Amino acid sequence: MTQYFVGPAGWSYEDWEGIVYPPDKPRGFHPLPYLARFIDIIEINSTFYRQPTTSLTLSWIRKLEPFPGFLLSLKLHQVFTHDRKAFGPQEADEFKRGIEPLQAASRLAALLLQFPWSFVQTPIHVQHLERLFRLFAGYPLAVEVRHASWDTPAFYEFLARHRVGFCNIDQPLFDKSIKPSAVCTHPEFSYVRFHGRNTRDWFRKDAGRDDRYNYLYSRDELQDWLERIRELGRNSPKVFIITNNHYRGQAMANALQIKNMLTGEKLDIPHLLLKQFPVLAEIVKKLKNGQLDLFDRDEQPPTAGPVKAKKT
Repeated sequence: MTQYFVGPAGWSYEDWEGIVYPPDKPRGFHPLPYLARFIDIIEINSTFYRQPTTSLTLSWIRKLEPFPGFLLSLKLHQVFTHDRKAFGPQEADEFKRGIEPLQAASRLAALLLQFPWSFVQTPIHVQHLERLFRLFAGYPLAVEVRHASWDTPAFYEFLARHRVGFCNIDQPLFDKSIKPSAVCTHPEFSYVRFHGRNTRDWFRKDAGRDDRYNYLYSRDELQDWLERIRELGRNSPKVFIITNNHYRGQAMANALQIKNMLTGEKLDIPHLLLKQFPVLAEIVKKLKNGQLDLFDRDEQPPTAGPVKAKKT
């Protein structure tokens, strides 16, 4: 049985207030257990900006106690992927100490090594990857590259030899942008990330983070990815699917749509999201009418598990 884990990248966004999160929060409210009611995985952004600590990761584990099977994927700190100069075993050991509770509690989906579009395939950059693979050997690793120079059979074989997953991405397409794919290079999981298709703002110099990721996928655009995701599921026991188009809750809306596309299961959808995104109300309406799978009615959805489908 292949398991599909679907969820957004990050949870700390001011523009989610009143859209994803209730404006009047109960005492002790925290976004992590709130979101865990609706999705299966969250990709942690904060570890890209600062090293994780055991006290922080232990707090996440405590908050997730009511949700067995929920996973966290973590971005590797930017010193390893963007600065790429001032790091060594000491920085790697600090990161590993911080995430050890997640590894021990079986909550760690993967460590994401996310590289910028400017990170093109050269012998020096390949050596850099090999160095990181050695430093983080023993952890589930996934590599995201955005430049088409990496789209070669030799690179995929290189990842497979090192037991490192290739991150399949949807991004705005320019000349030399890596295109959508269904590549599996790790025996235990596959990885997919949706960045949106905001071509106008992706490389605009004065565009902020919210501008670049301000995009809502249509049903047809998500449908185009459905077979790729299922193909990954035929080749790996777990598929991690992350929506990074976070602005104003669009990542949550699309994550819930993708869950419905894969399973047809009845979804618990936050009331505020229903108001913001009418397409989710359409899902609820069709499910109530007995149309279990809004997107692919010819296939029988699974009957059990967090998000599962038969492996072929």
